[in-house]
Amino acid sequence: MTEKSPGPASIPAAAVRAAAAAAAVLTVAAGLGVRAVSGGEVAKYAGDALYTVLIHTLVVLLVPRVRPLTAAGTALALSWAVELVQLTDLPAELSRHSTAARLVLGSTFNAPDLFWYAVGAALAWAVHTRLTARRAPALL
Repeated sequence: MTEKSPGPASIPAAAVRAAAAAAAVLTVAAGLGVRAVSGGEVAKYAGDALYTVLIHTLVVLLVPRVRPLTAAGTALALSWAVELVQLTDLPAELSRHSTAARLVLGSTFNAPDLFWYAVGAALAWAVHTRLTARRAPALL
């Protein structure tokens, strides 16, 4: 006899949102922690990856039933869009007037950031997939 374990659809949306909110807080804490213990390129590129992880968690918070690949793709697309907007003067101008704008939009385009955003999306996808995967049927 086989029995299937409950899949992601059986998890209440409120529980998914609570987990996503906790993951968002942990992601911000990780970003601040990396900044506190390291500097230079390590902190910068870890921050880039974590930026995309944070966007992924916010997508899940807003749409609890989103598939991992969709959430990761959305997070990556938004991260890349923000980076590409930095080719214009708009983020730099907004950053001069707002710390929040500087934190969210940055100010200067940096091509390697595009790669690190992809790393963050892949990491978020892998964790999300692992957490929502259905278990293989168990033999009783």
